[in-house]
Amino acid sequence: MSRPPKGDPRNGSTVTEFILVGFEHSSPSTRALLFTLFLALYSLAMAMNGLIILITWTDPRLNSPMYFFLGHLSFLDICFITTTIPQMLVHLVTKNHTVSFVSCMTQMYLVFGVGVAECILLAFMAYDRYVAICHPLNYAQIISRQVCIRLVVISWVFGMINGILLDYMTFRGPFCRENHIENFFCEAPIVIALSCGDPEFSLKVIFVDAIAVLLSPMVLIVTSYARILASILRRASSSSGRGKTFSTCASHLTVVVFFYTSAMFSYMNPRSTHGPDKDKPFSLLYTIITPMCNPVIYSFRNKEMKGAMGRALGRANLAQAESF
Repeated sequence: MSRPPKGDPRNGSTVTEFILVGFEHSSPSTRALLFTLFLALYSLAMAMNGLIILITWTDPRLNSPMYFFLGHLSFLDICFITTTIPQMLVHLVTKNHTVSFVSCMTQMYLVFGVGVAECILLAFMAYDRYVAICHPLNYAQIISRQVCIRLVVISWVFGMINGILLDYMTFRGPFCRENHIENFFCEAPIVIALSCGDPEFSLKVIFVDAIAVLLSPMVLIVTSYARILASILRRASSSSGRGKTFSTCASHLTVVVFFYTSAMFSYMNPRSTHGPDKDKPFSLLYTIITPMCNPVIYSFRNKEMKGAMGRALGRANLAQAESF
């Protein structure tokens, strides 16, 4: 669909709603295919993350800090994908692609808040693995239950505060120009470019913020896994054990690199190098692909998680048999 922009600098009117272009220019058959694909991915991500939450929060055998963090990571993943994907699915099958000003602000705040909280939590999880492998004798003292709770709270609080800051920087200026957003959700750099004021200051603040919440945690994660690998190499362990550790670290680093680099492309590159065809793939990567991969990489390859799932399914089958 196509609408004239609501707002014109010449008559002083202001934008009251935005139009998410998304996949609007795709053919009906392409949109139907995308709807089916994204619905399947969203359902799969919700199911896998929901199962991890259920297991880690109910199985008494999974009471270590690692599974505590995994449960919260899955909860963040569910919140993260729910802020964008359901709206995109609706827009793929309807002609009305408009979102109100307030709805756009709310969505952007949630994307920022939950996304930043996940970035920080991933760094804490890497540090947890570093302490567990490199300092096993002091692990219980360093990563206690109270420390785990504090780290999760820090992630959430910093994410929510960060969301307020970036939301303000995005919407601080008036909007009286074009109101078409060339993406499937309200992404900050694209929205800032629609402002009537000078966007440079806001973009610089977002760039500096991205260094703090994207680049810094990524450096901590890479450093933690580098020390883990160095520690494993120094030990006289079997080649099969080393291979398993390398495989696990490589899998974790792969999903982390996908998540952080795709977000960095969106928030740390000059807008002049961007375009709709370049932005959407990276946005899809960190909004839906990574939350779907996290359960597979961090949980489903773990023997204890597989055992917990088997016990959960066994209890479910027993309960179902007793009901008949």
